[in-house]
Amino acid sequence: ACQAEPHQPTNQPPHPTARRFRSAVGIWYRDNRVDMSGVQQQQQQPSIGVLALQGAFAEHVAMLKRLGADAFEIRNPEELVKADGLVIPGGESSTISLVAEEWKLIEPLKKWVSESRPVFGTCAGMIFLSKDAKNQKKNGQRLLGELDIVVDRNHFGRQKFSFEGEVACSIDKKKHSGIFIRAPGILEVKGKDTEILGTIEHGQNKAMPVAVRQGCLLATSFHPELTEDPIWHQYFLGMIKQFKGKQFSL
Repeated sequence: ACQAEPHQPTNQPPHPTARRFRSAVGIWYRDNRVDMSGVQQQQQQPSIGVLALQGAFAEHVAMLKRLGADAFEIRNPEELVKADGLVIPGGESSTISLVAEEWKLIEPLKKWVSESRPVFGTCAGMIFLSKDAKNQKKNGQRLLGELDIVVDRNHFGRQKFSFEGEVACSIDKKKHSGIFIRAPGILEVKGKDTEILGTIEHGQNKAMPVAVRQGCLLATSFHPELTEDPIWHQYFLGMIKQFKGKQFSL
């Protein structure tokens, strides 16, 4: 009864500012080429839209497709309604917000998250989901304002301070690689229903939160789509299964 309609390709091109972020993504692929050959192909079931306004949206689509999801790019409200779940990728949070306003997506996105539908925000996507973002650019930016955390833009430094670190993950009690590119930091987890799923050692902080879940919202400071490790996307697919009550083969 909840079967998503087949995705129809859009003729709307990516926003021009998308090219800037893709150069940073290219650095990681040049030095650490991702090999997804060992990821088992699963039966295609859930329909996942990836917001494709700017940032690393293509890498999310590729990861989700390798896990068996029907993943597609979203650039307008009509495409959003076809999805079982939504991914908001990393990139430049203020640019994503501005382009979302220009393309009349802010209100549909706010409605989506207010209805407690599954959303996975990475890096800039986490900022966009948050209720409070520090060190915003002049004149600020629109936030979706549902994730009850306080984030700090570029908390780990500028582009040259990007790094790959080990994230202690409570999902499986193991450490997983996380790529931090101009990454935001979680300064405070305010919501009583907001669960910390991942931490890293950073300076004097031995367990700084970098991954959280609040109901149907999942967010990470880092870029899981730039690694070969599918754990965060698999977890998100599990959230969608739980939310929809469908018999997905995940």
